[in-house]
Amino acid sequence: MDDLRSFSSSTFESDVLGAEEPVLVDFFASWCPPCRMMDPLIRELAQQYAGRIAVGKLDVDANPDLRQRYDVLSIPTLGVFSRGELIERLVGYPGPGVVRAFVDKNAG
Repeated sequence: MDDLRSFSSSTFESDVLGAEEPVLVDFFASWCPPCRMMDPLIRELAQQYAGRIAVGKLDVDANPDLRQRYDVLSIPTLGVFSRGELIERLVGYPGPGVVRAFVDKNAG
């Protein structure tokens, strides 16, 4: 079962900002090597944290309005949204341990 969600400009309001649970958004681009390195971990976290934090990906090239709205200047960027607000972000791919600690800290 794939718990990883896909976000876009058309679904962001309802799927992320209107979500009951915290949401982890992976701002990425398909051409970005660190984004591709982090992808398997993001997929694993989506399954591992199902029910505690929603996990999904947002392609910044396909959704430049959201990249600009949330000042995503470097990718990958992980953003945690809660109650309609971006509450924390992690820029770059510092390795699985740091990413897991970031998600643990923000999971409901």
